[in-house]
Amino acid sequence: MDDNQIIELFFARDEGAIEAVQREYGGYCVSIARNILGDQGTAEECVNDGWLKCWQSIPPQRPRSLKSFAGRIVRNLALSALRADTAQKRGGGQAALALDELSEVASGGETPEGALDRAAFRAALDSFLDALPERNRNLFLRRYWYLDSVEALAKRYSMSRTQVTTTLHRLRQRLRVHLQQEGFDL
Repeated sequence: MDDNQIIELFFARDEGAIEAVQREYGGYCVSIARNILGDQGTAEECVNDGWLKCWQSIPPQRPRSLKSFAGRIVRNLALSALRADTAQKRGGGQAALALDELSEVASGGETPEGALDRAAFRAALDSFLDALPERNRNLFLRRYWYLDSVEALAKRYSMSRTQVTTTLHRLRQRLRVHLQQEGFDL
């Protein structure tokens, strides 16, 4: 079943939409939550909460990519769950470590001015990622969106741990320069 068919089930308020989205994107969403939380059971609970959020959000929203929409919801729920618990208790601190690395470039503090710049920041980040070679873009996204550990990235991309950390450090530095060129005060 494709995304449009599943979205139509949501709009028809057909409970089969939940089963369809679970079948299509359940594994993807569980892996996102598990990478953040480090616990399969909690990740599955988070994904189930994500399906409820999807049910509550569609309609009125009509996502262009149901996979991205569901993944973002589950990621945000998992990050909220992580904040509720200590970082060391869940996931061995990997999520907190990855987010701390990225905080060198962009702070999480929200100001009214920052809220106005969010769309511009997102566009600048997208242009940065689009300009990267595929492997570097994937490393960056796997670390800072999916919160994969450095060890998992080294294994996935047949690199040493040092190569991964060096590449990520250089990418963060390039992102900093890119954002400064785009007019962001870091």
